[in-house]
Amino acid sequence: MDYVLFLAGFFLLIKGAGWLIDGATSFAEKYSIPHVVIGLTIVAFGSSAPEFAVNVMASVQKNSSLAFGNIVGSNIVNIAFILGVVSIIYPLTVQKATLKNEIPLVIVTSLVLFSMANDHFLDGASGNIISRIDGIILIGFFLVFLRYIRHISKSSTNSSDEEYKILPLWQSVVYIFIGLGGLILGGDWIVGGAVAIARFFQISEGVIGLTIVAIGTSLPELAASTVAAMKKNSDIAIGNIVGSVLFNMLWVLGITTIVYPMELKAENNVDLLVMTSLGILLFVFIFGNAKKMLLRVHGVFFLIIYFAYNLYLILNVAKG
Repeated sequence: MDYVLFLAGFFLLIKGAGWLIDGATSFAEKYSIPHVVIGLTIVAFGSSAPEFAVNVMASVQKNSSLAFGNIVGSNIVNIAFILGVVSIIYPLTVQKATLKNEIPLVIVTSLVLFSMANDHFLDGASGNIISRIDGIILIGFFLVFLRYIRHISKSSTNSSDEEYKILPLWQSVVYIFIGLGGLILGGDWIVGGAVAIARFFQISEGVIGLTIVAIGTSLPELAASTVAAMKKNSDIAIGNIVGSVLFNMLWVLGITTIVYPMELKAENNVDLLVMTSLGILLFVFIFGNAKKMLLRVHGVFFLIIYFAYNLYLILNVAKG
């Protein structure tokens, strides 16, 4: 049954991603909305639903380690693994506004989060806590981000010259909702099946959490961006990832810490530094080439970093 669940989850995930991208693209074309805006909002927020659900439950249960690990781990998966895979499939053209505003916002938000997570180092506090006030600040940044999206929706254009099929409005909306549902449910089935299979083969809980669950909650983003890349829609592919990363740090983490303040350990800084460094590398890679693209060579480098990071985590678990 676990194998059936695992395979069915992949089928639902792939079909859901296809429906979501078709519906979202058609909706954008019908109302002349830039694809990057759709990627930053509908696709990004919808595909981040698993992280939001996991974090709300973790905060209600006062499980700071799970809540923090889910957000930072998912963001590392989003940038290093997903953008790595997607850019190898199809090099991504990045709009000027994304390079100038959205990616730097990822870097700035990561640095703000790093400062919030280091009370002991910065002001001599007895511990490191992301407080409710910090959570409110993050929500404030999120509202600014939404206002920015409203602004670019009026000024951005699509970077692709591809012709996209325009569906009736009702069909576009149905595709979007069914697609989101397929992504969320498919991802849940895959994680459930994979965890059960891993336990059957007596793989440790620590390794399961650091690998299967971390990737599992990011499967919707992977599916959505991969399908978008295969359809040569760079704006949705990159917008989905950048939007998901910002949504995770600003909205999901903000709500989580308002529900229950998050106490962190010193070793969490390694994860924060990896996440921040990936944001900086993403900017450098794109800014450093004339075409302003995320190339296949960049994707390979991201994947090397991702697997090296996971090896570090697994070795730490083995030592513990």
